[in-house]
Amino acid sequence: MPEALPPSLIYLLGALLVPLMRGRLRQVFALAVPLVAFANYYLIGKGIHWRVELLDFELILGRADAWSLIFLHIFTVLSFIGILFIVRDNSPLDLSAGLLYAGSAMGVVMAGDLLTLFFFWELLTMGAVLCILARRTPASGRAAMRYLLVHVFGGVVLLAGLVLHLAAGGSTAFDKIELSGVGPWLMFFGFGINCAWPLLGAWLTDTYPEASIGGVVFMATYTTKTAVYVLARTFPEEPVLIWIGVAMATLPIFYAVIENDLRRVLAYSLINQVGFMIVGVGLGTALSLNGTAAHAYCHILYKALLFMSIGAVIYRTGKSKATELGGLCRSMPWTCLFCCIGAASISAFPLFSGFVSKSMIMSSAAAEGQVVVWLALLFASAGVFHHAGIKIPFFAFFSHDSGIRCKEAPLNQLLAMGIAAVLCIFVGAFPHAFLYPMLPNVEATYEPYTVGHVTDQLALLLFSALAFTLLMLAGLYPAEIRSTNLDADWIYRKGGPFFYRLADRSLNAINAAASRLFLGRVVKGIVNFFESGLPRVACFFMTPVWKVMGHDDARIEAERHSLFRRAAVGAFPVGVTAFSAVILLGLLTVYYYVSGR
Repeated sequence: MPEALPPSLIYLLGALLVPLMRGRLRQVFALAVPLVAFANYYLIGKGIHWRVELLDFELILGRADAWSLIFLHIFTVLSFIGILFIVRDNSPLDLSAGLLYAGSAMGVVMAGDLLTLFFFWELLTMGAVLCILARRTPASGRAAMRYLLVHVFGGVVLLAGLVLHLAAGGSTAFDKIELSGVGPWLMFFGFGINCAWPLLGAWLTDTYPEASIGGVVFMATYTTKTAVYVLARTFPEEPVLIWIGVAMATLPIFYAVIENDLRRVLAYSLINQVGFMIVGVGLGTALSLNGTAAHAYCHILYKALLFMSIGAVIYRTGKSKATELGGLCRSMPWTCLFCCIGAASISAFPLFSGFVSKSMIMSSAAAEGQVVVWLALLFASAGVFHHAGIKIPFFAFFSHDSGIRCKEAPLNQLLAMGIAAVLCIFVGAFPHAFLYPMLPNVEATYEPYTVGHVTDQLALLLFSALAFTLLMLAGLYPAEIRSTNLDADWIYRKGGPFFYRLADRSLNAINAAASRLFLGRVVKGIVNFFESGLPRVACFFMTPVWKVMGHDDARIEAERHSLFRRAAVGAFPVGVTAFSAVILLGLLTVYYYVSGR
C-alpha cells in the first residue's frame, strides 16, 4: 500500500501549479487535486504522522484521530464540490485561492502542535483574501483589505498568546489548555476572532457577501469551522463558551430578518449556526461534542448548497438583493429545488441533515439542566427557519415576479449543487450508516428519529411557517428595503478615525514639543558646546596669562578671536594645546585625590 501524503501538501502544490496551466488542462488538474486528496484520505491511518524537527521544536503535520478525520473528510468533499462549482470559468485566481484555502484548513485540523497550527492558521487568511479579491470589484478590494487587517490583528493576538504560553512553561502540544493566565486568554480571543464571536465577528457579514460566487463557498466552509475545531481541542467545557454560543445563535436572527442582501442573510445565519457548535463545545459532554462535530459536518454541506444557489442566481442575473429578485423558480427550477433542499436542511426538517445534528446539542443542553440555554437554542432554531429556511428561497424564487428571465445555472454548477443536495438528504436519512460512526465519541449514542423528536420539530417548523405567513398577510413582516444595517463594526469604523485623530492631536503634539525641546535646545546646546566650548575654556584660562604677559585689552580681544578662528578649523597653537592638556591633567589629578582613588 502506498504511503499517505500530508493533505495540505497536495492542495498547496495544486494551488501553485494551477496558474501555470492553460485551458482544459487547468480545469482537469484543478478537479483532480481534491480527487487525489480524497483517495489519500483513505490511506491515512490513525496515529501521528509526518514529524519535522525545527530548532528545538518537533512539528507534527499529521495527527489522525476521530476529531481530525471527520473534519478532514468533509473539508475534502467540499473542496471538490467548490472546485466543480467554479471550474467552468477557469479563473486561475479563483481555483488557486480555493485550493490554497482548503489546504490551509486541512493543515490546521491535522496539526499536532501549536506551531504548525499557527502556520496554517495564517495561511487561511491568505486564501480568504484571494477568494474576496477574485470578484475583481472595488467593493471586494476594500472588503479584502478590511478582512486582512482584522485577521492580521487576530494572528498577532494569537501569536502573543502562544509566546506567553510557552514562556510560562506551557507545552507546544495541540491539546486541552487551561484558561488561566494571559497567554491562554489571548489565544482564546485569537481563536474567537476567526470564530466570529459577538463584537469580534462583524468582519464575516462585511466580507463574505463581497467574495466571488465560488470563493464564498470556501469561506463559508473553512474559517469558522477550523476555529470551532480548534476550540473543541483546546478549550472544551469552558462555561463562558456556552453564553458566547447563545449570543451567536440568537443575535444574528434580528439582523437577518431585516437584511435585504440574501448573501448577507446567509452570512448572519452562518454565525447563528456556528453558535450552536460553540454551545456544544462549552457544554463539553460526550454528546454535545459529538453534536458539535456532526453539526459542523452537516452545516458545511447545507450552507455551501445555499451559497451556491444564490451564487448561481448572481451568476445569471447579477443580483442578490431580495428587492430585485423573485419569480426565478420559472427560469431556474433546478437551482430553486436545490435551494429548497438547503433551506430544509438548515431548518432541521426530518430526513434532512440538520435534523440529525442540531438536536444532539439541544438534547445535551436539556440533559445538563441548562433550561435557559435550551430555550435560547429553541428560539434560534425557529429564527433560522424564518430567515434562511423561508426567506432565502421565498424572496429569490417565489414572492413577486421580478420579471427577470434568464437561463438555468450552468451544468457544472448544477452538478455541484446536486452533489451537496444528495449528501444533505443521505446524511439526514441514514445518520447511523454514515455520519455517526465518524463522530469522536462513539460511546455517546443518539437516536434522532424518535416520535417525540420528530413531532416536536415538525410542530416548531409548522408554527414558525404559520407565523411567517400571518405576518406577511398582515403586513407586519419587516419589508425588504434598501438599507445599511449597523453592526458591531460601527464601533471601529467610527471609533477608528476618532482614535486616529485623538492620537494625532495628542501624541503628535507631544512629539512636536519633544522635538522642539531636544532638537531645538538640548541638541543645539550640545553642538554649540563642542563647537565653541573648548575655545571658551581656553580663553578663560589664557586671559590671566595674557595679562601677565602685558597684553592690553585690544590685544587680548584679538588673541581671543584668533583662538576661535583656529578652533573652527581645528588648528590650535601647540602651546595652547599643551597648556590645555596640562590643565586637564591637573583637574583629573585633583578629582582622583579628592575622591580617594
